[in-house]
Amino acid sequence: MNIILLNPSDITGETARIDDKATITHIRTVLGAGVGDTLKVGCRHGLIGTAIITQMGDDGIRLGMLSLDKSPPPKLNLTVILALPRPKVLRRLVMDMTAMGVNRIVLINSYRTDKSYWGSPLLNKIDEYITEGLQQGIDTVPPQIVMAKRFKPFVQDELPAIIGDGKALVAHPYADISFGRAVQDGLPSVLIVGAEGGFIPYEIELLGSVGVQAVSLGSRILRTESAVNALLGRWLN
Repeated sequence: MNIILLNPSDITGETARIDDKATITHIRTVLGAGVGDTLKVGCRHGLIGTAIITQMGDDGIRLGMLSLDKSPPPKLNLTVILALPRPKVLRRLVMDMTAMGVNRIVLINSYRTDKSYWGSPLLNKIDEYITEGLQQGIDTVPPQIVMAKRFKPFVQDELPAIIGDGKALVAHPYADISFGRAVQDGLPSVLIVGAEGGFIPYEIELLGSVGVQAVSLGSRILRTESAVNALLGRWLN
């Protein structure tokens, strides 16, 4: 954790409490912090600052001299639409996208998405993954999460409004135009990535019908998480 994230209910004036066991363990064993030490903290949906540990026990940590005076880093003007990947991969992707500042994440169904993924209990832990990403990226504002279980209705009825006047690209290994060439005149506001193996031709055609341009990352077929991180790296330059 590069920042300790507090909920508004944890804060009272210039004091705060930390009751989460995992956070307590991290502060004690990883940060090696004790009474009198200063922590970098942030309030969820709010500001970033510092606080001093005034009490520490196995069941809780109390903070004093809480000062929240800095704004979190700005979000990227970017919506990432992701065909729901394997649940274990989803954790890493949500954490990474949150840490990088993606503004909105849409998890969508696709032909190559295993239907069992939508029933995974790990989907109920997305808030935990977001918290981990915020703490990694020193941020306090979580991305908006949207679940779209029906591909065609989402693409036809909702995607055009999300794109608006911006540009939308879909990573497709068999596209004729490279991602680098497609973004020479500016980065897109919508980025779409399929499941392992990419989208099928019908899905690419449907995306194209609402103005989404297919782009390639080269001749190699990448794993979903590799493709997402490679693409998002352009926003961090």
